[in-house]
Amino acid sequence: MTTNTIRGVPSAAGGLPVIGHSLSVARDPLGLLNSLTTHDGLARVRVGTSQYVVVCDPGLTHHVFVNDRLFDKSECVNSYRTVLGTGLSFCPHTSHRRLRRLVQPAFHPARLADYAHVMTRQADALTQDWQPGQDFDVTAEMTRLTTRIMMEALFSESPSPACLQQIIDDMTTVVRGTYVRTGVPRAVSWLPLPDHHRYQRAERRLRQFASDVLSRRRAEGIGHGDFLSVVPAADAPARPEQGLTDIEIHDQLLNLLGAGVDNSAANLAWALHLLAVHPDVEERLHAEVDTVLAGAPATLEHVPHLVLAGRVITETQRLFPAPWVMLRTVTADTHLGGHPLPAGTHLVISPYLIHRREDLYEQPERFDPDRWDPGRSTPPPRNAHIVFGAGPRKCVGDRYATVEAIVVLATITSRWRLRPLTASPPRAAVASALRPRGLRMGPVPREPRPQTANDKTPAGAR
Repeated sequence: MTTNTIRGVPSAAGGLPVIGHSLSVARDPLGLLNSLTTHDGLARVRVGTSQYVVVCDPGLTHHVFVNDRLFDKSECVNSYRTVLGTGLSFCPHTSHRRLRRLVQPAFHPARLADYAHVMTRQADALTQDWQPGQDFDVTAEMTRLTTRIMMEALFSESPSPACLQQIIDDMTTVVRGTYVRTGVPRAVSWLPLPDHHRYQRAERRLRQFASDVLSRRRAEGIGHGDFLSVVPAADAPARPEQGLTDIEIHDQLLNLLGAGVDNSAANLAWALHLLAVHPDVEERLHAEVDTVLAGAPATLEHVPHLVLAGRVITETQRLFPAPWVMLRTVTADTHLGGHPLPAGTHLVISPYLIHRREDLYEQPERFDPDRWDPGRSTPPPRNAHIVFGAGPRKCVGDRYATVEAIVVLATITSRWRLRPLTASPPRAAVASALRPRGLRMGPVPREPRPQTANDKTPAGAR
């Protein structure tokens, strides 16, 4: 795409001759996005010879989300499709409607009770195993937990600790390696470098794991009420529209592991960090979980009463959205925000950018769970929180992810305080998900506060 094709879109500040914004994208992409929060509509970013149009306005962002035929999944995600297949996360518009219809039953609200039982049991086991004086990487700990939950809830798999860690390591290698390869010429990505060999080995192991899971379930012939039991399988390759083929189920399994686990783990890790550095909110949350849970692990039935816990999760998603950028490609000549955009234009949608606009959020850099109190005089606009997207491609597992986060966070905080073990705050590591890096914490046991006559209403709802 030449510069002239989208010259009408104002360029982001800080571009350099020849290389454009390449250094900013490589060194501080979040800083670049922050600099665009004052733009009213669109901004143009150039990385070498490639150009991207960043959508800076929530209304225009919503327009892109709901018109998914015109603004399709970007060609830039082809590197993800190579490894994780064409499941719901990465498939083009032409196949999305059919896949969504077939996958949706696995995330029907009626299925959530069974999944939540697994969330409760795994969160309970984790918090029972912790010991005072431990020192762990919180992001890694949450990744192991969310992986165990997904493996059992959606696939009825309980891998050994060693197998589980291998899956996590391989998924981390593949997802981060794929992120680096986005926009890199295919010839370069296949050079025989050590990192590429590691990437290819991880990819092969993950594909073999997915194949083994499907083979075991086919051999069992028993339904477990999980994802693999609920989604319809194709009766024959000649009639794939009636169900998912084995390859499609395989791709969806890898999609769920690649996106769902990483995003959920990052959200929980950031929430635990934010609570530790905001003791006033932490104390209020402790009062809520003590009242609602009384020392028991959180369940699906508790979720409606864990009001503050839900707001903490929502505010964490606002400040540190795991899916911090989303890519789309314009499929036909069109106009957006008053600017003509030719077919083939690459668009960048950024929850991180939208969530930090001062015209949408008062003091956007501040951690304030109470901004989500519906009783506030000026709550944030409905289209200002886009961590799960919107429109036809809104995340199919949004409710699953929300319940999981609340159940795990409430269970942890009812039994433990997590305290930072390093003087420096964690850094936001940008890859496919925005994860905290260097977040080492230690658990300090706490006893639930005895319930009194004044504790009839959950603390977060007062």
